Amino acid sequence: MPKYWMISNRNVKDDGLGDKQTTPTYYTGDGGDLTQFGSWTKQTRTDFRKMLADAADAFPEIDETIHEQQKHLTVFIHGFNDSWSDAASRYQQITDDLYLGEDGLGICILFSWPSNGSVAGYLPDREDARSSAPDLADVFNTLYEHLLIMEQRAAANKGQCKAKVSVIAHSMGNWVLQNALLYVWQRQNKPLLVSLINQCLMVAADVDNDLFSDGENIGRGPGEGMANLCYRIAALYSGRDSVLA
Repeated sequence: MPKYWMISNRNVKDDGLGDKQTTPTYYTGDGGDLTQFGSWTKQTRTDFRKMLADAADAFPEIDETIHEQQKHLTVFIHGFNDSWSDAASRYQQITDDLYLGEDGLGICILFSWPSNGSVAGYLPDREDARSSAPDLADVFNTLYEHLLIMEQRAAANKGQCKAKVSVIAHSMGNWVLQNALLYVWQRQNKPLLVSLINQCLMVAADVDNDLFSDGENIGRGPGEGMANLCYRIAALYSGRDSVLA
């Protein structure tokens, strides 16, 4: 099975992916420098989904009493001011350090949205992030539907689930995630049936500080999708960052 996985709604160029939004494309990789486009193999959506499902199905069954030892299928969403090669480099580092090998966490998928890769491009990136939310929502919708099938099958056969869905979102990638999960919540999971994302890690999140202001009340706030689709949310930030602090 492939080691590396990528979904991107960036436009395709000869030497990589650009900073314009287009229809999502799907890629896998087995090694090499992932910042080099030749290290990736383009897949159809159908083949990508089948390979991913087969790879997750190969995870070991873990008894429900020690379910925290289950493998993860993680979506990594990069942040503001990241070119495609920047995102691929960070993704490869995370995957190599945490996910590969028998003791690794499982599978990590890069979702690369069309950031301009420029500090001066904050406002264009903000717009690109929001407009990318439906494409990321489609990814989570597919995962959600597959999760329901697997949970029903496990219940019928008294089997064990094999994988947890998790997310690592950095910087403005949390803005993409916030809007995407709001779409999913409104379309698939309202009222609440299952928690789609077991662990959500918000790293230096570029979101409003009142994101979860509704508290335990179910309302129409911007964080409603995240609050209802995530089992646990952890936020990592530095007190030295005057905004995040």
